[in-house]
Amino acid sequence: MQRTETRSPHAVSGSGYVLLLAGLGVTLVLSVAFAIGTGTVEVPVTRVIGILWSHLGGDTTGIDPLENQIVWDFRTPRVLLAAVAGGGLSLAGVCLQSLVRNPLADPYLFGVSAGASLGAVIAMTTGGALVAGLGVAGAAFAGSLLGLAIVFAMAQRGGRLLGGSLVLAGVAVASLGNAATSYLQLQSNPTELRRVMFWLLGSVSGASWDDLGVPAAAIALTTAWLLTRGRSMNALSVGDDTAAGLGVNVHRLRILLLVASSLLTATVVSVAGGIGFVGLIVPHAVRLVVGPDQRKMLPVSVLAGAVFLVLVDLVTRTVDKPNEMPIGIFTAALGAPFFLMLLRNRKKVWR
Repeated sequence: MQRTETRSPHAVSGSGYVLLLAGLGVTLVLSVAFAIGTGTVEVPVTRVIGILWSHLGGDTTGIDPLENQIVWDFRTPRVLLAAVAGGGLSLAGVCLQSLVRNPLADPYLFGVSAGASLGAVIAMTTGGALVAGLGVAGAAFAGSLLGLAIVFAMAQRGGRLLGGSLVLAGVAVASLGNAATSYLQLQSNPTELRRVMFWLLGSVSGASWDDLGVPAAAIALTTAWLLTRGRSMNALSVGDDTAAGLGVNVHRLRILLLVASSLLTATVVSVAGGIGFVGLIVPHAVRLVVGPDQRKMLPVSVLAGAVFLVLVDLVTRTVDKPNEMPIGIFTAALGAPFFLMLLRNRKKVWR
């Protein structure tokens, strides 16, 4: 009697998953080191590692002052923020796609980014009394929370949070926020307009060490919490009735996933601006590789998103040296065709 061997439909399963995680971790470290050393002024990777090691060890004697400033003060915070932003947006994408059971869901679909953009633009152009004390990052975060509150209020029906209503409410709030942002842009002077446009398209060029703490902590805590909800998210992806039959409080889980994904997006947008499509591209690529199990997808998505955005940021500052371009231009150039492909084949990719 011949034994039939069952193959997984996904590229990586079983022990290969551990190797994938290890490979992504190594790739992230190498990508960060290479990106820190690459730019208008090139710094060899060996010296980059030496400078970073010296700072971590607390002994910076003997380091060239110019290279030290380039590596430690300018590029390291920028590259690390790109990694944090990529990981956070990817994680938010996994949450939202599980929440609404829609492979086309994206963190920027739910009005959070539009609210953040509106708050930031108000801070940059008008300096209104309501946001004057918050700064751009604080105003962006406050705007994102306002957008989330409106979407949450509009998406409830009979005390329940519905996936379809979330999408419709998010589109409406995003359109309203974008209209208000466009109006403020028309009223701004040329200097303000350039700054606003660069921020709206996403950039980590002005990153500092102070920008890293909050988003890094948010991603670490959210990832840890989501890993404890992996089974419930798997059940939710099958259907509400099935999830409820397995003991999952569907309404409560939806609210928690919406809050988690929105806060992740808001945190990233407040420090890096509007970087689109990362939460759409990376989760899908990961799903094709490891399968739909959320417990496997979550850590891989964080690492893959971090690598992706580090490399995209590297392209933005090397493709036209010494000029820099916003990250959002390149993520949109990659993400829009990817979105159209998913739209055409949506019955095949969500499985």
